[in-house]
Amino acid sequence: MRNMKELVGRLLDAGVEFVVVGGFAAVTHGSTRLTQDIDLCASFDPENLQRAIDALRPVQPRPSIPVGEEIPQVVEESDGFVSLHLETDAGDLELHSGIAGEGGFAEVRRRSIEVGLWGREVRVIDLDALIDAKRALKRPKDLEVLSELEEIRRRTRGG
Repeated sequence: MRNMKELVGRLLDAGVEFVVVGGFAAVTHGSTRLTQDIDLCASFDPENLQRAIDALRPVQPRPSIPVGEEIPQVVEESDGFVSLHLETDAGDLELHSGIAGEGGFAEVRRRSIEVGLWGREVRVIDLDALIDAKRALKRPKDLEVLSELEEIRRRTRGG
């Protein structure tokens, strides 16, 4: 990941509501796996989504998967999006309105904690919720990290 700090900082500075999920969340909990992007679960309400779009504009967001659509310039153009997979000049970013095993943003936020990253307080999905999400996704890469996350949970809880 080229500059996760810049992407997260832009979103925090703009007041975007989000929770770090996915591979980088696993790293914050102690996983040794590398990740090349940052996955965020964000509120896709019109105001929050507009703040995210505006905050990312200076780093030139563009679709990272061929969807035949451009990144919406205003919220009214974003109806129906459940995920935005973006490449930016600062790195790759995925915004999701919810995640498997957890539900929508409100549920993910409820099962998150604040973590100090780069001198900022950032919401990150908690370890139990991350394990539940990895188990629900059932993708090979998620199942590979699952045993490591379960071991981290066992060690941090003393049993």
